[in-house]
Amino acid sequence: MAEQQGKVRDTGLWFEDFKVGDVWQHPQGRTVTTTDNIWFTNLTMNTNPVHYDHFYAAQTEFKQPLVNSAFTLALVTGLTVGDLSQHAFANLGWDEVRLPAPVFEGDTLYAQSEILATRLSQSRPNVGIVQVKSAGYNQQGVTVIEYKRTIMVFKRGMGPVIPQPVPKKG
Repeated sequence: MAEQQGKVRDTGLWFEDFKVGDVWQHPQGRTVTTTDNIWFTNLTMNTNPVHYDHFYAAQTEFKQPLVNSAFTLALVTGLTVGDLSQHAFANLGWDEVRLPAPVFEGDTLYAQSEILATRLSQSRPNVGIVQVKSAGYNQQGVTVIEYKRTIMVFKRGMGPVIPQPVPKKG
């Protein structure tokens, strides 16, 4: 491996960076496609045709396919990783998951999180435990999912180092 040169930007928060009450507006949005919905539904063996049969879904009150709610949870969690769990040791759980509005193919989802609590781990001296409340919302600002998540996060300097190789000269 070539020697590291230049500056490397450290992304994500370490345990010490979390402050109760802080609200993080996560910078990425993501548009949900028909392919996302069908693939995820098939991968998870969900047989409800409201997610993949457009003719069936057209007969419902929504008149179109609903995006699989487990995909919504996974996507919105993913949107938060760059800030909240880039340096996670482990996810400890999701609680109080609520889906107040449907997600449709073509919707673009965004996320925001509030830091609810932090504490040092009693069993692992290299990590702390952070509880957040995250919300996912669509392009119109309508909240489509809310949940609490508990994450075990490395303390600064206590986690693995992400390799940053550079090209060899010559």
